Amino acid sequence: MSFALTDLPVGFHDDPYSHYAKLREQAPVCGQADGSFIVSRYNDLDAIYRDGKRFISDKKKVFTPKFGTDAPLFEHHTTSLVFNDPPLHTRVRKIMVGAMNPRALASMEPGLVSLVDELLDDMQGQGTVDLIESFAGAIPIEVIGNLFDIPRDQRGPLRDWSLAILGALEPQLTEEQEARGNAAVRDFVAFLQKIVDERRKNPGDPQTDVLTRLIQSEEGQLSPVELYQNCIFILNAGHETTTNLIGNALWLLQDDMDARRCLLAEPQLINTAVDEFLRMESPNQFGNRLTTEDITLHGIKIPAGTDLHLCIGAANRDPAQFADADRLKLDRRPNKHLAFAGGAHTCVGLTLARMEGRIAVGKFIERFPNYEILSGSTRSERIRFRGFSTLPARLK
Repeated sequence: MSFALTDLPVGFHDDPYSHYAKLREQAPVCGQADGSFIVSRYNDLDAIYRDGKRFISDKKKVFTPKFGTDAPLFEHHTTSLVFNDPPLHTRVRKIMVGAMNPRALASMEPGLVSLVDELLDDMQGQGTVDLIESFAGAIPIEVIGNLFDIPRDQRGPLRDWSLAILGALEPQLTEEQEARGNAAVRDFVAFLQKIVDERRKNPGDPQTDVLTRLIQSEEGQLSPVELYQNCIFILNAGHETTTNLIGNALWLLQDDMDARRCLLAEPQLINTAVDEFLRMESPNQFGNRLTTEDITLHGIKIPAGTDLHLCIGAANRDPAQFADADRLKLDRRPNKHLAFAGGAHTCVGLTLARMEGRIAVGKFIERFPNYEILSGSTRSERIRFRGFSTLPARLK
């Protein structure tokens, strides 16, 4: 079959999964005009994620023609944790894993509960609200802002910068989108320089303050570029994907009222439900790896240096791995979805993301058990990230 990331079929953003099913069945390794390939079966993605020798994350070769080596977007995306391999990946990841320790996460939970309660209180009595602006998008900004101890009155631009920078990862960019992404990186770095200078003078607790830990790490000091760009990466990664997780979950529970009633009757199901929301509507639909040697996959010869698009959205609905793969099953066990990727690059913030999803979605449906999503919702029409730009709802 033919499927091109640069020429998507009509209606793809509303329902990509029927197209993904055809990819899995008919073209599990699907060639693209630029020489790259889409890989869509669960077992293939799982194996690729676990093999850091033949499949690497370094994207300099891919991003050089896309952005140019002098662009701020190139500097950011080739320096951040997600698009790097050892030794940089090992150094930065070790620092971040240490900062996401159980003590730090436990200390964050009461504040997260209070934040969600405040947002729910603000929405109470409004009647109609946008669940992205008023709820799903507001939570991660505060959580990540707290993680870095960024003053609350300075957090306003973070979401727009995040959307502009991550939007530049799409297969096709307009000149306007590229310019907006480059400007966002420049502005973000300037913002962080002031925050870092202040934190050097007045450090926080390295056990709970990620920025202080990055600055003071004993695992090897980061260069200024590595420090700023990985701060941007953490702030962006924690924002976009968590916003999508919460928004997608509330949309799924509108689409499946039986599941909503089940969760209301058995609130403890939220613990497994969060992973099922992640599987069904993965906030991050695509990952990438670069081959380091010639390989053959499903009879297709793939040369060394080839960019692979790993279709997480397709793999997470692969019936070879998940029974009733297109059905929302809140108590699904086991649930070895790939929404957090896998191998050495498994998402560092997965425990925090699960906590945010558990508290946000659980408390929302408890407060508004009969909420109704209205017509007029808009999806962010991107391929790599799946979520909503607006999600109007009547609260009741």
